[in-house]
Amino acid sequence: MNFIDLLPAIGAVVAGLVVLVWSADKFVDGAVGIAKFCGMSTLLIGMVIVGFGTSAPEMVVSALSAMEGSPQLALGNAYGSNVANIALILGVTAMISPIVVKRSVLKRDLPILIGVTLLSIFLVMDGAVARLDGIIFLAVFAFVMGWNIYSEKRKAKEASVSSVQESSEESEKPMGLGKSIFWLLLGMGLLVGSSRALVWGAVDIAHRFGVSDLLIGLTIVAIGTSLPELASSIAAARKGEDDLAVGNIIGSNLFNTLMVVGIASTISPMNSIEHEVITRDMPLMAALTLALFFLGFRRKGDGRINRVAGIVFLLVYVGYLGILVAQAKGVDVMGLIGLSSAK
Repeated sequence: MNFIDLLPAIGAVVAGLVVLVWSADKFVDGAVGIAKFCGMSTLLIGMVIVGFGTSAPEMVVSALSAMEGSPQLALGNAYGSNVANIALILGVTAMISPIVVKRSVLKRDLPILIGVTLLSIFLVMDGAVARLDGIIFLAVFAFVMGWNIYSEKRKAKEASVSSVQESSEESEKPMGLGKSIFWLLLGMGLLVGSSRALVWGAVDIAHRFGVSDLLIGLTIVAIGTSLPELASSIAAARKGEDDLAVGNIIGSNLFNTLMVVGIASTISPMNSIEHEVITRDMPLMAALTLALFFLGFRRKGDGRINRVAGIVFLLVYVGYLGILVAQAKGVDVMGLIGLSSAK
């Protein structure tokens, strides 16, 4: 294979990732500015605004890949991003600065994410993601997001807003509404363009090397589109905004599991998904979500994801990438660890 022939695709992937990260960052800045202007809580900003903003690349990539006949890329992108969000992003963030997990998150938000994860496993266990499954995902997403917004708004009315006012006073002066809207719209426009370039480049490289769309989605595209979550989570943790960091991960995984897969399967139903999704990716995604709950759980008071837990998460992700590479080379990893990979 001539390397020169790969240059356009490689250039598209590199340029797409660079613009993707920059535009997502500006999109989040604009979204957070609008949210603060409207007086929304930090946790709600993290789950809804930042979660949506940092998951916008996955949603756009998945929609475009489904339209171009590669829905498996969307599936790999969604589940690969969920694994990366907890194992890589939360792991690195906790290593830099241990994360406090509020009791309300452990009692409400994480159980919701666990329930959504189990729902996705149930719907995908038959080896296909039909259009009806996609509609169910989108309906559940609308309900969960609507309920979260309603709950936060009700809490804001019942509780004192002094803590929100104090945090606003201590933080930098919020961006003006006009500037926030400008960055929101510009960021979204660039997200669409860069995501299209990224999808084209990734699929072209995958096909030229005989690598499946699923593997590319689980690795290159998943990590690339998860970079906004990594940057925003680290920045939030360093500033002591743990609610924003945790809310970002929970919100992003909800968006990926429900919206990304829902949009892709509604556009282009996946009549036959790769067996490894069921035996490898989904069990790991569920195990990491449960681990996040149990590691953060405390009988009294708030939970805490410490540096040791961060290291464990990161090692799990390195091991996961090792399994992906080994399987791409034809090694029956599932057979070696005692799990049948026979279809």
